[in-house]
Amino acid sequence: MITSNDTITQILGKYSELKEVFYNHGFKGLDNKLVLKQIGSMPISEVLKNREINVDVFIDMLNETIKDDTIDITLVESKYKEDAINIIGLLPCPVRIPLLERFATLSNLDKINHNLKAASEGLDWLKEEVKKANTEEDLADIYISAGFDLFFEDDLMKKFKDVNVFEDYFTDRTFNTDFENDYLSLKDPSGDYSMMGVVPAVFLVNTAVLGDRPIPKTWADLLDPIYENSLSLPVSDFDLFNAILIHLYKEFGDSAIRTLGQSLIKTMHPAQMVKSERRARIKPAISIMPYFFTKMALPGSVMKAVWPEDGAIISPIFMLTKRSKKEELKEVADMFMSKETGEILSHRGLFPSVNKDVDNNLTGKTFKWIGWDYINNNDIGAILAHCMKVFEEGMK
Repeated sequence: MITSNDTITQILGKYSELKEVFYNHGFKGLDNKLVLKQIGSMPISEVLKNREINVDVFIDMLNETIKDDTIDITLVESKYKEDAINIIGLLPCPVRIPLLERFATLSNLDKINHNLKAASEGLDWLKEEVKKANTEEDLADIYISAGFDLFFEDDLMKKFKDVNVFEDYFTDRTFNTDFENDYLSLKDPSGDYSMMGVVPAVFLVNTAVLGDRPIPKTWADLLDPIYENSLSLPVSDFDLFNAILIHLYKEFGDSAIRTLGQSLIKTMHPAQMVKSERRARIKPAISIMPYFFTKMALPGSVMKAVWPEDGAIISPIFMLTKRSKKEELKEVADMFMSKETGEILSHRGLFPSVNKDVDNNLTGKTFKWIGWDYINNNDIGAILAHCMKVFEEGMK
């Protein structure tokens, strides 16, 4: 078990798989001897406090990651196998390792190939593969990722959705009551895409930098000119950033997207946002980020997390499964949609699960969802490209 007195050198010496966790929370260069010499011998509590990261939350996260240390993650990293189930995609960084460990529960592990990268690596590699695919046989059997562009752009997954390549094996399920209302309607009415959970976007406000300006309570509040040049957006987190763009465009039009560009002060990884109180030279008054990262902020600091009153904008975490291979894929699909996987998403990553048996601990919290009607009746790729152009105009 990791304690606050352990050093990074000691931790990584015993649990090398945690290097990815450190990396995803802003610790760069841990392969560099000079960097390790500088911070590797200090108690982890000191390092975290210096970076304005909540010590208890971070250490709990490390211990949760290694809790199932009897499972050898290399079991699912084996060589490519012919005539096997192929699974590719991106997993949210905070939950990638425990989700990979879930593979060890499958009875057909020896018949699975997977390439599930950390979401921080981006979608470009995957989009290129899908663009080159001409037929169903060119595709993997299961895809997992968050966001909109991969799944709904005409030259990507939409061209296969339109010819019924995919099937949601769980159309008869009941969604978690956190999402069960007429406004959200997360279930794909076409029965093509399965949703595992969501990534909510919330505000983290630096009250010291904000000054006498009011704390924004809604997405509309963010568009007030008083916040110009005061906002940090997760531009490098394409899934969430695209979700923010498309939701605000649908609700408020070009003016909202242009205002976002004008309000932008700095683009940061969420792990940088939570420690911006002391370390960043240019300090945003308001940072938009995944809900998960707000828990890293120190309690009692000037950083205040705000869940928007009109709902956290959500980026959906989708799973696509081939209709033609339902019998072969059912066990793997069941695993990804299970209560156990839902609890990993919700409890370890704060990515609310749609599984009805998972307690997301979000009583009273609401969400903002773009809606299937909008997705199915619009060219999502063209809208995102348009939004990005307007956003960049606002930045000038």
